[in-house]
Amino acid sequence: MSHHPLCNPFEHTVSRRQFLGGVGASAAAAAIGTFGGLVQPAVAEDLKKRDKQVIFIWLDGGMSQLESWDPKPHSEFGGPFRAIPTSVPDIRVSELLRHTAKQMHHIAVVRSACTQDNSHSAGVARIQRGDPKNRGVDYPFFGGAVSKLLGPCPGGLPPYMWVKPGSGGFIPGDGGFLGAKYGSLALGDGKPPESLLLPGTITSVEDDLRNEFRTKLNARYAAKHRKANSEANSYVYDVARELSRRSDLFDESKVADKDRDRYGRNDLGRHMLLGRRLLESGVRFVKVNSYGWDSHGDNFNASQSLIGKFDQAFAALLEDLSERGMLEHTLVIALSEFGRTPKINSHVGRDHWPEAWSIAMAGCGLKKGIAVGATSDRGDVVATEPYDIGHFFHTWFRALGIDPSQVEYDNHGQPLPIAHDGMGPIKDVLA
Repeated sequence: MSHHPLCNPFEHTVSRRQFLGGVGASAAAAAIGTFGGLVQPAVAEDLKKRDKQVIFIWLDGGMSQLESWDPKPHSEFGGPFRAIPTSVPDIRVSELLRHTAKQMHHIAVVRSACTQDNSHSAGVARIQRGDPKNRGVDYPFFGGAVSKLLGPCPGGLPPYMWVKPGSGGFIPGDGGFLGAKYGSLALGDGKPPESLLLPGTITSVEDDLRNEFRTKLNARYAAKHRKANSEANSYVYDVARELSRRSDLFDESKVADKDRDRYGRNDLGRHMLLGRRLLESGVRFVKVNSYGWDSHGDNFNASQSLIGKFDQAFAALLEDLSERGMLEHTLVIALSEFGRTPKINSHVGRDHWPEAWSIAMAGCGLKKGIAVGATSDRGDVVATEPYDIGHFFHTWFRALGIDPSQVEYDNHGQPLPIAHDGMGPIKDVLA
């Protein structure tokens, strides 16, 4: 079976020297020039004291809602899979989500997502930025926004980390106009940046002396230059040093075999498990990526494989977060850039469909065990009130304790809303 995604993951590589020097001295210094603040400093300071975290599961290419959250068995376009009962009476999901069905009492699924873009190139950015009204600036991805609004968790690790297949590196563009400081550190194949550890020729004492010297040079530089530039430079060095101290996070020998089996011994399972460990270590926002969901052909075999892997890992994640008491302060989101067409094409596939699809959520600030909204009997249109991605951003911010009507960005004196100011939250899912 082959997959044919229409967009490829961004490819970036990073070494310790590039991460510390290249990002710190050039990318961060340049991009952080557009460093944005908050209009209300007191509100911002209050938000930073909260311990809310997010794990954002991005299924790149488009997960089929009909083979997952909104099955339509025995309908014209329903496909071959059954709808099965869940741990919540009256809520049924596809049989491909047999593990997740047992965790439905934790989940709030919205079956009436109705977004606008049916292309990967537009949809990926639009969905992850929340589609604010065009004000001539690139908005941050949700991870960058949360990192800005809530700040890093105690511990000093990068606040926004992205676990993905392929190569890794620092992705400053995710920070949008907020600047490179709010970009993501991508862990390619779940591995740390290359050469994370100090070479054997440098002792920890020598490294401390080097860092002290760097700090003094930065202070001298900051006295005559823009503060934001030197802050960004220092920030990147500081989080890199802390990450090198926590190299145990990437040592899979420390992971119990039973956990590897529960999450699945595949990329998505390994990456979801690492995502949980990053949350436990204090990372504010973790994004976990899976690619290859663009099932224009052979949709049913593709779904059986892909959704099966997602189901196992997602159910294990929810179970673990619940048992550890972490769902009380962690927002869990699983989505794509759109859904799939109800109509099955000539290649036995489903094409792009932003008109009527589903987004699943769980955790802090949300009701548990509910399904909001509905699609038609054929699944081709939303039969209830439709919700665009701006509504979801309002909902997610509210779930994290952030009121978009009270908090704004400050882009060099230009106040900007943190979510689409023509939309509001999906009240039915908020606790």
